Amino acid sequence: MKKSFLYISVLTLLLSKATVAQDDVYPAARQTKKTAITNATVHVGNGNVIENGTVVFDNGKITYAGAASGAPSAETTIDAKGKHVYPGIILPASNLGLQEISGVRGSTDINELGDLNPSVRSIVAYKAESIITNTIRANGVLFAQVIPGGQLIAGQSSVVQLDAWNWEDAAYKADNGMHFYMPSLLARPGGGRFAALLALLGPQQQSDPVKAALDRIEGVKAFFREAKAYHQKDAGKEINLKFEATKALFDKKQKFYIHCSQVKQMLIAIDFVKEFGFDVVLVGAGESWQVADILKQNNISVILTQEHNLPTLDDDDVDQPYKSATYLQKAGVLYCLNDDDPQNRGRNLPFNAGTAAAYGLGKEEALKAITYNAAKILGIDDRTGTLEVGKDANIVISEGDILDMKSSIITNAFIQGRGISLQSKHTQLFERYKHKYGIK
Repeated sequence: MKKSFLYISVLTLLLSKATVAQDDVYPAARQTKKTAITNATVHVGNGNVIENGTVVFDNGKITYAGAASGAPSAETTIDAKGKHVYPGIILPASNLGLQEISGVRGSTDINELGDLNPSVRSIVAYKAESIITNTIRANGVLFAQVIPGGQLIAGQSSVVQLDAWNWEDAAYKADNGMHFYMPSLLARPGGGRFAALLALLGPQQQSDPVKAALDRIEGVKAFFREAKAYHQKDAGKEINLKFEATKALFDKKQKFYIHCSQVKQMLIAIDFVKEFGFDVVLVGAGESWQVADILKQNNISVILTQEHNLPTLDDDDVDQPYKSATYLQKAGVLYCLNDDDPQNRGRNLPFNAGTAAAYGLGKEEALKAITYNAAKILGIDDRTGTLEVGKDANIVISEGDILDMKSSIITNAFIQGRGISLQSKHTQLFERYKHKYGIK
Protein backbone atom coordinates (compact mmCIF):
# COMPACT_ATOMS: atom_id res chain seq x y z
CA MET A 1 0.00 0.00 0.00
CA LYS A 2 2.80 2.38 0.92
CA LYS A 3 4.69 1.50 -2.28
CA SER A 4 1.58 2.17 -4.39
CA PHE A 5 1.07 5.51 -2.69
CA LEU A 6 4.73 6.44 -3.28
CA TYR A 7 4.48 5.41 -6.96
CA ILE A 8 1.36 7.54 -7.49
CA SER A 9 2.96 10.52 -5.73
CA VAL A 10 6.10 10.35 -7.88
CA LEU A 11 4.02 9.97 -11.07
CA THR A 12 1.87 12.96 -10.11
CA LEU A 13 4.98 15.05 -9.46
CA LEU A 14 6.50 14.13 -12.84
CA LEU A 15 3.28 14.92 -14.68
CA SER A 16 2.97 18.27 -12.93
CA LYS A 17 6.57 19.13 -13.89
CA ALA A 18 5.89 18.18 -17.49
CA THR A 19 2.89 20.49 -17.73
CA VAL A 20 4.73 23.43 -16.19
CA ALA A 21 7.96 23.07 -18.22
CA GLN A 22 9.28 26.62 -18.79
CA ASP A 23 9.92 27.50 -15.12
CA ASP A 24 13.41 28.72 -16.05
CA VAL A 25 12.06 31.39 -18.44
CA TYR A 26 11.60 34.52 -16.33
CA PRO A 27 9.97 37.83 -17.22
CA ALA A 28 12.59 40.37 -18.25
CA ALA A 29 13.79 43.15 -15.98
CA ARG A 30 13.03 46.79 -16.68
CA GLN A 31 15.10 48.55 -19.34
CA THR A 32 18.08 50.39 -17.82
CA LYS A 33 20.18 51.43 -20.85
CA LYS A 34 19.25 53.55 -23.83
CA THR A 35 19.24 51.17 -26.81
CA ALA A 36 19.48 51.67 -30.56
CA ILE A 37 18.60 49.16 -33.28
CA THR A 38 20.58 50.24 -36.33
CA ASN A 39 21.02 49.50 -40.05
CA ALA A 40 17.64 47.77 -40.32
CA THR A 41 14.65 47.87 -42.63
CA VAL A 42 12.12 49.44 -40.28
CA HIS A 43 8.46 48.63 -40.88
CA VAL A 44 6.67 51.35 -38.91
CA GLY A 45 3.32 49.53 -38.92
CA ASN A 46 1.28 52.35 -40.46
CA GLY A 47 2.26 51.45 -44.03
CA ASN A 48 5.60 53.29 -44.04
CA VAL A 49 8.98 51.59 -44.43
CA ILE A 50 12.35 53.15 -43.53
CA GLU A 51 15.29 51.67 -45.38
CA ASN A 52 18.56 51.66 -43.44
CA GLY A 53 16.66 52.93 -40.43
CA THR A 54 17.29 53.21 -36.71
CA VAL A 55 14.96 52.83 -33.75
CA VAL A 56 16.08 54.19 -30.38
CA PHE A 57 14.24 53.51 -27.13
CA ASP A 58 14.85 54.52 -23.54
CA ASN A 59 13.00 53.77 -20.31
CA GLY A 60 10.54 51.62 -22.25
CA LYS A 61 9.58 54.33 -24.77
CA ILE A 62 10.57 54.93 -28.39
CA THR A 63 12.58 58.15 -28.61
CA TYR A 64 13.61 58.00 -32.27
CA ALA A 65 12.48 56.14 -35.40
CA GLY A 66 13.95 57.31 -38.68
CA ALA A 67 16.97 57.38 -40.94
CA ALA A 68 20.22 56.10 -39.49
CA SER A 69 21.98 59.34 -40.41
CA GLY A 70 19.93 61.39 -37.93
CA ALA A 71 19.84 58.93 -35.05
CA PRO A 72 21.02 60.01 -31.57
CA SER A 73 23.68 58.06 -29.70
CA ALA A 74 22.79 55.24 -27.33
CA GLU A 75 24.47 53.21 -24.59
CA THR A 76 23.68 49.87 -26.26
CA THR A 77 23.58 49.21 -30.00
CA ILE A 78 22.06 46.23 -31.82
CA ASP A 79 23.35 45.96 -35.37
CA ALA A 80 20.39 44.68 -37.41
CA LYS A 81 22.00 44.94 -40.83
CA GLY A 82 20.05 42.84 -43.31
CA LYS A 83 17.24 42.32 -40.80
CA HIS A 84 13.71 43.70 -40.45
CA VAL A 85 12.25 45.56 -37.47
CA TYR A 86 8.51 45.48 -36.73
CA PRO A 87 6.04 46.57 -34.06
CA GLY A 88 4.98 43.78 -31.73
CA ILE A 89 2.15 41.73 -33.23
CA ILE A 90 -1.24 41.78 -31.49
CA LEU A 91 -3.49 38.72 -31.17
CA PRO A 92 -7.18 39.69 -30.73
CA ALA A 93 -10.07 37.56 -29.44
CA SER A 94 -8.08 34.75 -27.84
CA ASN A 95 -8.47 32.31 -24.92
CA LEU A 96 -4.73 32.47 -24.26
CA GLY A 97 -4.01 32.04 -20.56
CA LEU A 98 -7.57 30.87 -19.89
CA GLN A 99 -7.15 27.41 -21.37
CA GLU A 100 -4.01 25.30 -21.22
CA ILE A 101 -5.15 21.90 -22.49
CA SER A 102 -8.63 21.63 -23.95
CA GLY A 103 -9.06 18.04 -22.77
CA VAL A 104 -8.11 18.82 -19.16
CA ARG A 105 -11.01 20.45 -17.38
CA GLY A 106 -8.89 21.77 -14.54
CA SER A 107 -6.76 23.81 -16.96
CA THR A 108 -9.74 25.58 -18.54
CA ASP A 109 -11.37 28.70 -17.12
CA ILE A 110 -13.25 30.26 -20.02
CA ASN A 111 -17.00 30.04 -19.41
CA GLU A 112 -19.30 31.01 -16.58
CA LEU A 113 -22.80 29.66 -15.98
CA GLY A 114 -25.76 31.69 -17.18
CA ASP A 115 -26.61 33.81 -20.21
CA LEU A 116 -26.03 37.32 -18.87
CA ASN A 117 -22.64 37.79 -17.20
CA PRO A 118 -21.55 41.37 -17.93
CA SER A 119 -19.63 41.61 -14.64
CA VAL A 120 -17.33 38.65 -15.41
CA ARG A 121 -13.73 39.83 -15.91
CA SER A 122 -11.49 37.50 -17.90
CA ILE A 123 -8.31 39.20 -16.67
CA VAL A 124 -8.54 37.75 -13.15
CA ALA A 125 -8.46 34.21 -14.57
CA TYR A 126 -5.51 34.91 -16.87
CA LYS A 127 -2.52 32.60 -16.30
CA ALA A 128 0.58 34.63 -17.07
CA GLU A 129 2.88 31.59 -16.82
CA SER A 130 0.99 29.61 -19.48
CA ILE A 131 3.31 27.36 -21.49
CA ILE A 132 1.48 28.50 -24.66
CA THR A 133 2.55 32.13 -24.22
CA ASN A 134 6.26 31.61 -24.90
CA THR A 135 5.56 29.58 -28.03
CA ILE A 136 3.65 32.41 -29.72
CA ARG A 137 6.18 35.07 -28.65
CA ALA A 138 8.72 33.26 -30.79
CA ASN A 139 6.68 34.32 -33.84
CA GLY A 140 6.57 37.97 -32.81
CA VAL A 141 3.20 38.02 -31.03
CA LEU A 142 3.69 40.19 -27.95
CA PHE A 143 0.11 41.12 -27.00
CA ALA A 144 -3.22 39.33 -26.78
CA GLN A 145 -6.81 40.19 -26.06
CA VAL A 146 -8.08 37.66 -23.54
CA ILE A 147 -11.81 37.11 -23.93
CA PRO A 148 -14.41 35.16 -21.95
CA GLY A 149 -16.54 32.48 -23.60
CA GLY A 150 -20.10 31.48 -22.90
CA GLN A 151 -23.66 32.22 -23.95
CA LEU A 152 -25.03 35.64 -24.93
CA ILE A 153 -23.35 38.29 -22.71
CA ALA A 154 -20.17 36.49 -21.65
CA GLY A 155 -18.31 39.27 -19.83
CA GLN A 156 -15.36 41.60 -20.26
CA SER A 157 -12.07 41.12 -22.10
CA SER A 158 -8.66 42.63 -21.39
CA VAL A 159 -5.47 43.17 -23.36
CA VAL A 160 -2.34 41.61 -21.86
CA GLN A 161 1.37 41.87 -22.62
CA LEU A 162 3.01 38.47 -22.83
CA ASP A 163 5.91 38.80 -20.40
CA ALA A 164 4.60 38.97 -16.86
CA TRP A 165 4.71 37.35 -13.44
CA ASN A 166 0.95 37.47 -12.86
CA TRP A 167 -2.26 38.89 -14.28
CA GLU A 168 -1.75 42.23 -12.55
CA ASP A 169 1.62 42.67 -14.29
CA ALA A 170 0.22 41.40 -17.58
CA ALA A 171 -2.75 43.77 -17.80
CA TYR A 172 -2.04 46.29 -20.56
CA LYS A 173 -5.60 47.54 -20.87
CA ALA A 174 -8.02 45.98 -18.44
CA ASP A 175 -11.71 45.55 -19.28
CA ASN A 176 -11.45 47.00 -22.78
CA GLY A 177 -14.66 45.41 -24.06
CA MET A 178 -17.88 43.48 -23.47
CA HIS A 179 -18.57 40.28 -25.46
CA PHE A 180 -21.89 39.13 -26.90
CA TYR A 181 -22.17 35.72 -28.60
CA MET A 182 -25.12 36.16 -30.95
CA PRO A 183 -27.22 33.03 -31.55
CA SER A 184 -27.19 31.59 -35.07
CA LEU A 185 -30.00 32.68 -37.37
CA LEU A 186 -29.76 29.65 -39.62
CA ALA A 187 -32.41 26.95 -39.41
CA ARG A 188 -30.82 23.51 -39.42
CA PRO A 189 -33.49 21.02 -40.50
CA GLY A 190 -33.23 17.31 -39.87
CA GLY A 191 -32.17 17.33 -36.23
CA GLY A 192 -28.42 17.53 -36.96
CA ARG A 193 -26.26 14.86 -35.34
CA PHE A 194 -29.21 13.65 -33.23
CA ALA A 195 -31.58 13.11 -36.16
CA ALA A 196 -31.45 9.30 -36.00
CA LEU A 197 -32.07 9.26 -32.25
CA LEU A 198 -35.00 11.67 -32.55
CA ALA A 199 -36.53 9.51 -35.28
CA LEU A 200 -36.57 6.51 -32.91
CA LEU A 201 -38.49 8.56 -30.36
CA GLY A 202 -41.32 9.14 -32.81
CA PRO A 203 -42.82 12.36 -34.24
CA GLN A 204 -41.40 15.46 -32.62
CA GLN A 205 -43.05 18.80 -32.06
CA GLN A 206 -41.55 21.20 -34.58
CA SER A 207 -39.94 24.40 -33.26
CA ASP A 208 -38.60 27.41 -35.09
CA PRO A 209 -34.88 27.79 -34.23
CA VAL A 210 -34.68 31.19 -35.92
CA LYS A 211 -37.57 32.54 -33.86
CA ALA A 212 -35.99 31.13 -30.71
CA ALA A 213 -32.70 32.87 -31.58
CA LEU A 214 -34.48 36.17 -32.28
CA ASP A 215 -36.25 35.90 -28.92
CA ARG A 216 -32.91 35.46 -27.16
CA ILE A 217 -31.46 38.46 -28.99
CA GLU A 218 -34.50 40.50 -28.00
CA GLY A 219 -33.87 39.44 -24.41
CA VAL A 220 -30.36 40.91 -24.65
CA LYS A 221 -31.77 44.17 -26.01
CA ALA A 222 -34.28 44.26 -23.17
CA PHE A 223 -31.43 43.81 -20.69
CA PHE A 224 -29.57 46.80 -22.14
CA ARG A 225 -32.74 48.91 -22.17
CA GLU A 226 -33.12 48.23 -18.45
CA ALA A 227 -29.42 48.98 -17.92
CA LYS A 228 -29.77 52.27 -19.79
CA ALA A 229 -32.73 53.28 -17.64
CA TYR A 230 -30.80 52.23 -14.53
CA HIS A 231 -27.89 54.55 -15.38
CA GLN A 232 -30.28 57.46 -15.95
CA LYS A 233 -31.77 57.20 -12.45
CA ASP A 234 -30.83 59.61 -9.72
CA ALA A 235 -28.71 58.75 -6.67
CA GLY A 236 -30.16 56.43 -4.07
CA LYS A 237 -31.07 53.62 -6.45
CA GLU A 238 -30.62 50.00 -5.40
CA ILE A 239 -27.27 48.71 -6.68
CA ASN A 240 -27.46 46.14 -9.49
CA LEU A 241 -24.02 44.69 -10.23
CA LYS A 242 -24.92 43.49 -13.72
CA PHE A 243 -26.20 46.90 -14.73
CA GLU A 244 -23.22 48.60 -13.09
CA ALA A 245 -20.88 46.52 -15.26
CA THR A 246 -22.40 48.02 -18.42
CA LYS A 247 -21.67 51.66 -17.58
CA ALA A 248 -18.42 51.79 -19.56
CA LEU A 249 -20.32 50.58 -22.63
CA PHE A 250 -22.80 53.43 -22.46
CA ASP A 251 -19.97 55.90 -21.74
CA LYS A 252 -18.08 54.56 -24.80
CA LYS A 253 -15.08 53.67 -22.65
CA GLN A 254 -15.59 50.07 -23.72
CA LYS A 255 -16.31 48.45 -27.06
CA PHE A 256 -19.08 45.96 -27.71
CA TYR A 257 -17.67 42.84 -29.38
CA ILE A 258 -20.38 40.86 -31.15
CA HIS A 259 -19.37 37.32 -32.16
CA CYS A 260 -21.19 36.42 -35.35
CA SER A 261 -20.57 35.27 -38.92
CA GLN A 262 -23.84 35.58 -40.87
CA VAL A 263 -25.05 38.64 -42.74
CA LYS A 264 -28.40 38.47 -40.90
CA GLN A 265 -26.58 38.66 -37.58
CA MET A 266 -24.49 41.63 -38.74
CA LEU A 267 -27.61 43.55 -39.74
CA ILE A 268 -28.98 42.97 -36.25
CA ALA A 269 -25.66 44.14 -34.81
CA ILE A 270 -26.34 47.52 -36.42
CA ASP A 271 -29.39 47.81 -34.12
CA PHE A 272 -27.06 47.97 -31.11
CA VAL A 273 -25.27 50.91 -32.70
CA LYS A 274 -28.47 52.79 -33.54
CA GLU A 275 -30.42 52.09 -30.35
CA PHE A 276 -27.70 52.20 -27.71
CA GLY A 277 -24.86 54.08 -29.42
CA PHE A 278 -22.40 51.26 -28.71
CA ASP A 279 -19.01 51.16 -30.40
CA VAL A 280 -19.47 47.77 -32.10
CA VAL A 281 -16.80 45.35 -33.30
CA LEU A 282 -17.75 42.16 -35.14
CA VAL A 283 -15.72 39.07 -34.25
CA GLY A 284 -15.57 36.20 -36.72
CA ALA A 285 -17.54 38.00 -39.43
CA GLY A 286 -16.92 35.46 -42.17
CA GLU A 287 -19.58 37.03 -44.40
CA SER A 288 -18.67 40.65 -43.59
CA TRP A 289 -17.24 41.19 -47.07
CA GLN A 290 -20.81 41.01 -48.43
CA VAL A 291 -21.97 44.02 -46.40
CA ALA A 292 -18.70 45.95 -46.16
CA ASP A 293 -20.27 49.23 -47.32
CA ILE A 294 -23.03 49.00 -44.70
CA LEU A 295 -20.49 48.29 -41.95
CA LYS A 296 -18.49 51.33 -43.04
CA GLN A 297 -21.60 53.53 -42.94
CA ASN A 298 -22.29 52.48 -39.36
CA ASN A 299 -18.65 52.74 -38.23
CA ILE A 300 -18.47 49.05 -37.31
CA SER A 301 -15.04 47.41 -37.06
CA VAL A 302 -14.25 43.77 -37.83
CA ILE A 303 -11.97 41.09 -36.40
CA LEU A 304 -11.65 38.42 -39.11
CA THR A 305 -11.29 35.35 -36.96
CA GLN A 306 -9.75 32.71 -39.21
CA GLU A 307 -8.54 33.07 -42.78
CA HIS A 308 -7.32 29.52 -43.32
CA ASN A 309 -10.82 28.15 -43.50
CA LEU A 310 -13.48 27.02 -45.93
CA PRO A 311 -15.95 29.62 -47.26
CA THR A 312 -19.21 29.93 -45.35
CA LEU A 313 -21.48 29.44 -48.38
CA ASP A 314 -21.38 26.69 -51.02
CA ASP A 315 -21.35 29.15 -53.92
CA ASP A 316 -18.52 31.30 -52.56
CA ASP A 317 -15.07 31.13 -54.12
CA VAL A 318 -12.98 28.50 -52.38
CA ASP A 319 -10.38 31.18 -51.58
CA GLN A 320 -12.93 33.73 -50.37
CA PRO A 321 -11.66 33.71 -46.74
CA TYR A 322 -8.22 34.74 -48.07
CA LYS A 323 -9.73 37.70 -49.94
CA SER A 324 -12.18 38.99 -47.33
CA ALA A 325 -9.67 41.39 -45.78
CA THR A 326 -9.11 43.01 -49.18
CA TYR A 327 -12.86 43.63 -49.59
CA LEU A 328 -13.01 45.32 -46.18
CA GLN A 329 -9.90 47.37 -46.86
CA LYS A 330 -11.29 48.68 -50.17
CA ALA A 331 -14.57 49.63 -48.47
CA GLY A 332 -12.70 51.58 -45.79
CA VAL A 333 -13.77 49.30 -42.91
CA LEU A 334 -11.43 49.19 -39.92
CA TYR A 335 -10.46 45.52 -39.61
CA CYS A 336 -7.77 43.28 -38.19
CA LEU A 337 -6.78 39.65 -38.55
CA ASN A 338 -6.75 36.78 -36.08
CA ASP A 339 -5.72 33.15 -35.66
CA ASP A 340 -8.18 31.22 -33.52
CA ASP A 341 -7.25 27.74 -34.74
CA PRO A 342 -7.14 25.60 -31.56
CA GLN A 343 -4.06 23.79 -32.88
CA ASN A 344 -2.08 26.98 -33.55
CA ARG A 345 -3.21 28.99 -30.48
CA GLY A 346 -2.21 32.23 -32.23
CA ARG A 347 1.23 31.19 -33.47
CA ASN A 348 0.28 31.48 -37.14
CA LEU A 349 -1.16 34.99 -36.98
CA PRO A 350 1.70 36.59 -38.95
CA PHE A 351 1.44 33.86 -41.58
CA ASN A 352 -2.33 34.40 -41.87
CA ALA A 353 -1.47 38.01 -42.62
CA GLY A 354 1.00 36.78 -45.22
CA THR A 355 -1.82 34.91 -46.94
CA ALA A 356 -3.94 38.07 -46.98
CA ALA A 357 -0.98 39.95 -48.43
CA ALA A 358 -0.80 37.47 -51.31
CA TYR A 359 -4.55 37.77 -51.96
CA GLY A 360 -4.71 41.50 -52.53
CA LEU A 361 -3.70 43.38 -49.39
CA GLY A 362 0.02 43.78 -50.02
CA LYS A 363 2.62 43.28 -47.30
CA GLU A 364 2.48 46.60 -45.47
CA GLU A 365 -1.34 46.60 -45.33
CA ALA A 366 -1.25 43.02 -44.08
CA LEU A 367 1.28 43.98 -41.40
CA LYS A 368 -0.93 46.93 -40.48
CA ALA A 369 -3.82 44.48 -39.99
CA ILE A 370 -1.99 42.70 -37.15
CA THR A 371 -0.35 45.74 -35.57
CA TYR A 372 -1.81 49.24 -35.97
CA ASN A 373 -5.36 48.19 -36.96
CA ALA A 374 -5.51 45.65 -34.15
CA ALA A 375 -4.31 48.28 -31.68
CA LYS A 376 -7.04 50.70 -32.81
CA ILE A 377 -9.77 48.09 -32.52
CA LEU A 378 -8.59 47.06 -29.03
CA GLY A 379 -8.21 50.67 -27.90
CA ILE A 380 -4.43 50.61 -27.32
CA ASP A 381 -3.22 52.52 -30.38
CA ASP A 382 -2.12 55.45 -28.20
CA ARG A 383 0.55 53.17 -26.69
CA THR A 384 1.46 50.56 -29.30
CA GLY A 385 0.83 49.25 -32.81
CA THR A 386 3.44 51.37 -34.59
CA LEU A 387 7.11 52.30 -34.17
CA GLU A 388 6.59 55.99 -33.47
CA VAL A 389 8.14 58.38 -30.98
CA GLY A 390 6.35 58.37 -27.63
CA LYS A 391 4.89 54.90 -27.93
CA ASP A 392 5.97 51.89 -25.90
CA ALA A 393 9.03 50.09 -27.22
CA ASN A 394 7.23 46.92 -28.32
CA ILE A 395 9.59 45.77 -31.02
CA VAL A 396 10.40 42.60 -32.96
CA ILE A 397 13.58 41.94 -34.98
CA SER A 398 13.41 39.25 -37.67
CA GLU A 399 16.07 37.87 -39.99
CA GLY A 400 13.52 37.72 -42.80
CA ASP A 401 9.99 38.72 -43.70
CA ILE A 402 7.86 38.19 -40.59
CA LEU A 403 4.84 37.33 -42.76
CA ASP A 404 6.69 34.52 -44.52
CA MET A 405 6.77 31.19 -42.70
CA LYS A 406 10.00 30.18 -44.45
CA SER A 407 12.14 33.27 -43.80
CA SER A 408 10.69 34.55 -40.50
CA ILE A 409 13.24 33.91 -37.75
CA ILE A 410 12.75 36.15 -34.72
CA THR A 411 16.10 37.05 -33.13
CA ASN A 412 15.05 39.72 -30.60
CA ALA A 413 11.84 40.97 -29.05
CA PHE A 414 11.14 43.81 -26.64
CA ILE A 415 8.06 44.58 -24.57
CA GLN A 416 8.10 48.12 -23.16
CA GLY A 417 11.84 48.16 -23.77
CA ARG A 418 12.52 44.91 -21.93
CA GLY A 419 14.46 42.36 -23.96
CA ILE A 420 12.34 39.24 -23.46
CA SER A 421 13.38 35.59 -23.71
CA LEU A 422 12.42 33.71 -26.86
CA GLN A 423 12.85 30.31 -25.25
CA SER A 424 9.87 28.00 -25.02
CA LYS A 425 9.00 24.35 -24.68
CA HIS A 426 9.51 24.12 -28.45
CA THR A 427 13.04 25.52 -28.38
CA GLN A 428 13.95 23.41 -25.36
CA LEU A 429 12.90 20.22 -27.15
CA PHE A 430 14.71 21.38 -30.30
CA GLU A 431 17.98 21.77 -28.35
CA ARG A 432 17.40 18.52 -26.46
CA TYR A 433 17.20 16.42 -29.61
CA LYS A 434 20.00 18.30 -31.35
CA HIS A 435 22.14 17.24 -28.39
CA LYS A 436 20.87 13.64 -28.51
CA TYR A 437 21.78 13.19 -32.18
CA GLY A 438 24.94 15.29 -32.09
CA ILE A 439 23.61 17.96 -34.48
CA LYS A 440 25.41 21.30 -34.41
